[in-house]
Amino acid sequence: MENPHNIDRMTTLSQVMERLRERGIHREFRMNEDHEMKYEDSEKNYKPDELTILKTYRFEGDSNPDDSAVLYLIEDNTGNKGILIDSYGADSNYSGQEFDTFLREIPINESDEYNFD
Repeated sequence: MENPHNIDRMTTLSQVMERLRERGIHREFRMNEDHEMKYEDSEKNYKPDELTILKTYRFEGDSNPDDSAVLYLIEDNTGNKGILIDSYGADSNYSGQEFDTFLREIPINESDEYNFD
């Protein structure tokens, strides 16, 4: 799930989201309450091997560790790109182990194309 050598540390989540939006990436992948991974406005239920993590961005809260978040840039097997955002630490956006297990099973192919230094 993690590749600590290629994690960007841009100052804010909103800055990274804006840079991705400028590249046409603004839709989200989300896991629903039935533990199905969906692409925004799509009915497709993805399996981990139908997705690839292209980039991982981590954000640490300056004054509060509860403000930590991670944004994953994900591409599906048909070329759709989107983001998946999760708080990490004690307060994940997703309850249970299903999300973590799913995420660990997604192949990683980190791309320098999305380095925003």
